[in-house]
Amino acid sequence: MYILAGAAVGFAVGVTGVGGGSLMTPLLLLFGFPPHVAVGTDLLYAAITKAGGVFIHRRQGTIRWNVVYTLFAGSLPASLITIYVLHTYFPDSESYGHVLTSMLGVMLILTSGVLLMRRRIMAAQQDGGSGFLAHVQTHSIIYTWLMGLALGVMVTLSSVGAGAFGAAVLLLLYPRMPSIQVVGTDLAHAVPLTLVAGTGHLLLGNVDFLLLGALLAGSLPAIYLGTKVATRLPDKLLQPLLASMLLALGVKYAFF
Repeated sequence: MYILAGAAVGFAVGVTGVGGGSLMTPLLLLFGFPPHVAVGTDLLYAAITKAGGVFIHRRQGTIRWNVVYTLFAGSLPASLITIYVLHTYFPDSESYGHVLTSMLGVMLILTSGVLLMRRRIMAAQQDGGSGFLAHVQTHSIIYTWLMGLALGVMVTLSSVGAGAFGAAVLLLLYPRMPSIQVVGTDLAHAVPLTLVAGTGHLLLGNVDFLLLGALLAGSLPAIYLGTKVATRLPDKLLQPLLASMLLALGVKYAFF
């Protein structure tokens, strides 16, 4: 069952391009896994499945390393501090389960919003921005660091955000960055962040290795298959359907 679940998520990731965290973690919760195991296992799953993409983008020269390092300056310390807080101020993993599910709900809502607003975000990038957006772009370094800081906390608590949400913010912060560099830069930041956060959860005892192996066995070939099928499926139909599903799940976990 877990191999099939990994295959389903991997196929969906290949077809839609949406990060696995926004799909895998809610699925593991629906399977009955406690929030800390779902988040911790999914973080290491994300680090492993995205690593190959970073290697390819590095060879192609489509990673803006200066942006990645600025993101790291905020996200990696924030992730480590978040793990420290979970370890120090909560008696056990069960006691902060509600924190993880609430943050997961918030991040799923944000991700669904990014998918629904994708065309407007792309249009804003092409226009170059005005008003507050122009101010943010003028001070992109400080806002990139702040974005990294926020992502470090949110990804560590939910395993969601390093994919579609991170890429959307990069599009707005760097309007002259080609889309392929946005994807490569976002991936190059996501893999170490999820690895650090996942290792932190591993030290907290929040990773199920048998589950992780089964998910990887199903998802890795399915991602490849999904990318091949994606060119034949209507993007205008898939993205709104996926966004609606993530929004419903987000509301469920954030407010109920």
